[in-house]
Amino acid sequence: MEKGNYPALSYARALLGTHLAALRVAWRDADRGASAVELAVITAIILAVALALLLVIKNFVHTEASKIHG
Repeated sequence: MEKGNYPALSYARALLGTHLAALRVAWRDADRGASAVELAVITAIILAVALALLLVIKNFVHTEASKIHG
């Protein structure tokens, strides 16, 4: 397999290499992860997506139940 024929593969390898280099630097500098603020923001985003999904499912079930019951 030649590298020139698969630009997506070349891009993926470059991206992975960049992230691995950043990971090596983080490990060398003893950076062990996200801060509490970053984790709180990520958790809030996941919660918002979960609540939105819950509302969509609840609305769908309510609509279908109304169709069944008349």
